[in-house]
Amino acid sequence: MLLLALGLPVASPTHGVAQMPLPVIGADSLVHVAAGPQYRRGWLHQLLWGFHYRKEWATPVTAPVFNLRTVVPGGLKPVKEGGSFQTHNLRLVAPDGRQYVLRSVDKDATAALPEELRNGWIGRLMKDQTSVIHPYGAYIVPRLARAAGVYHTNPQLYFLPDDPALGEFRKSFANALYLFEERPEGDQRQVLSFGGSAQVVSSRHVFGQLMATAQAHVDARRYLRSRLFDMWLGDWSRREDQWRWASFPTPDSTTVYRPIPRDRDHAFFKFDDGVVTRLVSFFKTNYQTFSRDIKLHDVEGLNRAARPMDKSLLAYLSEQDFRQIADSLRQALPDPVISEALQVWPKEVYALSGEEFRDKLRSRREQLPRVAEEFFRQLARDVEIPGTDQSERFVIEATGPWKVALQVYVLRPDGTNGRLIGRRTFDARQTGSLSLFGLGGNDEFQIIGQPDRRLRIKIYDGQGQDVVQQLQVPVRATKSRVTIYDSGDGNTLRVEKKLIDTEAYQPKANEYDGAGWLLRHRLY
Repeated sequence: MLLLALGLPVASPTHGVAQMPLPVIGADSLVHVAAGPQYRRGWLHQLLWGFHYRKEWATPVTAPVFNLRTVVPGGLKPVKEGGSFQTHNLRLVAPDGRQYVLRSVDKDATAALPEELRNGWIGRLMKDQTSVIHPYGAYIVPRLARAAGVYHTNPQLYFLPDDPALGEFRKSFANALYLFEERPEGDQRQVLSFGGSAQVVSSRHVFGQLMATAQAHVDARRYLRSRLFDMWLGDWSRREDQWRWASFPTPDSTTVYRPIPRDRDHAFFKFDDGVVTRLVSFFKTNYQTFSRDIKLHDVEGLNRAARPMDKSLLAYLSEQDFRQIADSLRQALPDPVISEALQVWPKEVYALSGEEFRDKLRSRREQLPRVAEEFFRQLARDVEIPGTDQSERFVIEATGPWKVALQVYVLRPDGTNGRLIGRRTFDARQTGSLSLFGLGGNDEFQIIGQPDRRLRIKIYDGQGQDVVQQLQVPVRATKSRVTIYDSGDGNTLRVEKKLIDTEAYQPKANEYDGAGWLLRHRLY
């Protein structure tokens, strides 16, 4: 009775919801089925816990039946069950070795709970909050991403019947709606939406390469474009595992990685439309509802999950880069593109969500330049520049009041500069702290002139025998705010101690070498 009074879901202890009758497959191999009729709730429950997208979940749509034998030439074989804590995935392989995946439209976040809590009221409430996700949100993203110049998967909606060809996966996967798409991995030369890359790899691989050698680098401008696109969609869950990377060789014998965002489960989130959920949103600021306005005062919350990646991959981009890319993205998404993308929805879903999404996407598009400026300001406050496990030269040069220029080069064995890895000028009015991490290799840090005291510069040598030296010190130089954190493993410090602080320091694992740096990205 107490659960009923609070509007909490009440269900059987074993299944959580009443079992629905199976849809009838028509002669045209189409079914009419709802993705989540179990999310229907009474008025009191919705008032307290949110109206969310319950109507969209409960509305039957027409979907084709998935046939493992004919969906691609030669058919598909189920090989592996997988997914995150909430999405149920089935990996499929074609005779030519290409891989695909079926991703459940319905979600279940209770897998993150201890088993004893999953069938209690906490588990039922978590399952009920799946309704914050639009069941068909990911379906409209490809057309928008194509116009935006962002790589993307190509999900198609299917109903998976109780097919004996599912084998051992039959019980777990049969009789539900799924999004069917290419699995972005390996040779994808035939997939234009992955850039036609001959080698698509994981974030673990990319960050491992970035830390191992300066011969690997990420296309930072394309990554920023993808991240602004995320914000436009309200997609706040962009941790490292939500990305794959298309690799390409370059004329200068390096490898460039371009991002492929995947898993749009948290795009178009609708959370704060209940009394309780609105209160929760004040504390969980990453749970941001997809509304007409992007909350400029909480861009940090919207991007919290991706912050380690953003800090690493966007460190060399300037404020002007952010402005240019945001304006270019805004212009690439005119009203007709938005309208066309929404038309891919089943007509029943479009009737419920079409006008709402058109209005919100148009409004949010116009805010992208201001959002990009705020995003830059937040990242610029505290900047971290890592080297690699090879040798680099970091050149820190005072260029005038407030300004410090940084260039990072490959350091050749003969002591000369090799390829420029990155450069950026920092303004102490935007940046309070600049941290440089040599990581592995025998690195060199050159401090030219006297950096403005209003910008604090921290130098962490890491593994290897490194050199830190001052050059062109002004005659009347005063103490700077440069601090060298010396690990004491044979480094050479050619600095004036009255001008630069030196501290004996035991490096943390994520400051010492490339493998340790991966801890920042939950990839070690």
